[in-house]
Amino acid sequence: MQPESTPDLDPTASARKKDHIEMAFDSQVTARELDKRFCYEPLLSGHPLPGSIPPLPFLGKTLRTPIWVSSMTGGTELARTINQNLARACAEFGMGMGLGSCRQLLYSDEFLPDFDVRDLLGPELPLYANLGVAQVEQLLDNGEYECLPNLLERLRADGLIVHINPLQEAMQPEGDRFRRPPLETLKALLKKATFPVIAKEVGQGFGPASLHELMQLPLAAIEFAAAGGTNFAKLELLRSDPETQRIFAKMATVGHTAAEMLERGNHFSITLGKRLKVKQFILSGGVADFLDGYYLIRKSELPAVYGQASGFLKYARGDYETLRAYVAAQVRGLELAYAFLHINEKR
Repeated sequence: MQPESTPDLDPTASARKKDHIEMAFDSQVTARELDKRFCYEPLLSGHPLPGSIPPLPFLGKTLRTPIWVSSMTGGTELARTINQNLARACAEFGMGMGLGSCRQLLYSDEFLPDFDVRDLLGPELPLYANLGVAQVEQLLDNGEYECLPNLLERLRADGLIVHINPLQEAMQPEGDRFRRPPLETLKALLKKATFPVIAKEVGQGFGPASLHELMQLPLAAIEFAAAGGTNFAKLELLRSDPETQRIFAKMATVGHTAAEMLERGNHFSITLGKRLKVKQFILSGGVADFLDGYYLIRKSELPAVYGQASGFLKYARGDYETLRAYVAAQVRGLELAYAFLHINEKR
């Protein structure tokens, strides 16, 4: 009588071991390649379950994932597809969302369907409209402040992002010119505003003096939009003639990284004492992936999320499943980082 065969408990073992042998030499990581920002702690956690990232109270709501979809484009033929895909991803994974520039909606509803994503996002997650500081300055000067709460009401947005972009406007052939320092415009807006306001840059970040001033304003948050990601001054230069590009090219190379800004922001969060008004950061600009984002939010002394724009934009222009696969991978990477990576404080 033949003995009963035992089940193969590892049916892929043979193929897997063959792969291991063939790929062993291509799988080596040198000391130079190690990411020294982290201590890898494989002993202290099991594999994290999906959805294991701690919920984060942010902007008066709760995020299930500490990622912010940073403001992108508006008013193009692809804007509706992009915004709707991003809103669906935010709803599925519990992220916050900033819309692209809503300037075209100030006096007309023609493009409202491109931006109207609240039903897709749902009521429980933060959604912020976005205008340039030049538009805010003009509205205040013209006695048209009511256009701002009206805009938020039509979008069912929770608040307004004001992007501060003097170099972009200076490099843009059709750019606006500020009549006064953006700090004065922000202060004037905050005296009137009955809604939350976020201040952000557009690819070069805020220097220490600007950041110091911003952190003393009653803003809902500061978004860094630091150097390292899309640089809108450089983008506008690329739209200019070759001679203008040659003369002003170096203006696009000034700025501050997210890590530099965070170090200063952490310092100000302590030294400002009672003058500190800003209590939350959106850490964006040059954040390539979940490891960059995880590092920054764990280093922040204030509650923070990390933001991405171009990383999402690359996948949001087509079908939703393409974007979903990208976001799911980023979220899973974050879950693994929370489980197994500690910040290396000795760097």
